[in-house]
Amino acid sequence: MKAMILAAGLGTRMRPLTDKTPKPLLKAGGEHLIVYHIKRLCAAGFTEVVINVSHLGEQIEQALGTGEQYGISIVYSSEDQPLESGGGVLKALPLLAGTLGPEPFLLVNSDVWCDFNFKDFFLPEGYLARLLLVANPEHNQQGDFYLDTSAPVLQHPDIFKVHSSGPGRYTYTFSGISIIDPELLKHASPEALKQGVFSLVPLLREQMACDKVCGHLYRGEWVDVGTPFRLEQLDKQLR
Repeated sequence: MKAMILAAGLGTRMRPLTDKTPKPLLKAGGEHLIVYHIKRLCAAGFTEVVINVSHLGEQIEQALGTGEQYGISIVYSSEDQPLESGGGVLKALPLLAGTLGPEPFLLVNSDVWCDFNFKDFFLPEGYLARLLLVANPEHNQQGDFYLDTSAPVLQHPDIFKVHSSGPGRYTYTFSGISIIDPELLKHASPEALKQGVFSLVPLLREQMACDKVCGHLYRGEWVDVGTPFRLEQLDKQLR
């Protein structure tokens, strides 16, 4: 499986830190945020990573290079303007294809920090996406998606169907880590595909209604590094 790291955002919530530095290159614990992902991917056995870049993207390419220093191959998908998650993935699909054509890939937001082990993360047969969900943080107490614990995925008792709503006690936050089948993109509207700028979230919600999205709850360490304050808190934690 290949991996893709979403790193093309403008980082508006991080300003003024991101006025001159792209958010993935901000540091916590003495290391670039994006490098934590790269090292974990390498440790899990991934050999190829695609990174989409836009805002100050040349800095990311200069900092990471070909990935040789991390023992992994990095290629870049350059965007003239941020294309959002769906548009970014759509543009990068040729780089994500395997030797036999389109195949599922790991998708990671660059602005989260997580100690999750990617090694045993897989997409069960018959599903278009698998989401890693976490307990709701203080800044997102309502959560994002409902984990239907009454509907385990066959032969995988810890993986359940994910829906867009449900009882509050089973509603969790999307971690920004998932596995996506390229088939998911085929459900985007013709207009979205033509414009090339769209989010994956509406597609995921549509496929949740068709029981095509699964996920599991991760109880380890996870931080949405979306603001200068949370970056500072993570830095203190890691140090």
